[in-house]
Amino acid sequence: MDEESKQTVLEQLGGLTGLVSSTLPVVVFVPVNSRFGLAAGIWSALAIALGVLVWRLVRNNPIQPAISGFFGVGICAFIAYRTGDAKGYFLFGIYTSLLYGAVFLASMLVRWPLVGVAWGYLNGKGTEWRGHRRSVHSYDIATFAWALVFGARYLVQSELYDADQTGWLAVARIGMGWPLTGVALLVTVWAVRRADRAIDEVNEPTDDRSTRRDVGQADRGA
Repeated sequence: MDEESKQTVLEQLGGLTGLVSSTLPVVVFVPVNSRFGLAAGIWSALAIALGVLVWRLVRNNPIQPAISGFFGVGICAFIAYRTGDAKGYFLFGIYTSLLYGAVFLASMLVRWPLVGVAWGYLNGKGTEWRGHRRSVHSYDIATFAWALVFGARYLVQSELYDADQTGWLAVARIGMGWPLTGVALLVTVWAVRRADRAIDEVNEPTDDRSTRRDVGQADRGA
């Protein structure tokens, strides 16, 4: 996988700035709520999310991640408002993590690992990878990595939610956000490279494979 392909994967997450800026509403919400109350915390988080959207729009950056982030913050803020409790802000993310983890895991069980499906769509190769065992295995590993990330987020944050630890919920949200996403992304890059290499080796002309094998044998003989 070339540099452009790796950049494409990262761009789906809003780039490095998108990953970092996605934590800003949480960073603002908790202290403002603690100091000035729930309503102020909600409006502050919404203002920050809107500011990120406008900033990306002005800089001509892809705005889809920011739009999704803004609506996500809106849903979190609405839940906090309806529950009347600051910890309600985190409820949407907790159950979203549970849902995503279940979807990633289920895709492995039905032999359609979601990372492979997504990458096949992005690079225009469709489902060619499903005809190669090593490719499927690579995408299984990457998909399982994402399932672990979402599963860990759900388990840790749901425990903190039940314990009414709003401050630690914010810490967990940030600490298990883009850092873990970065780890899963590295596994995804490795898996995509390995899967694409397996497909290329199978599709390589027979003469080229024979030549490469003969050269390797000659090198070992030397």
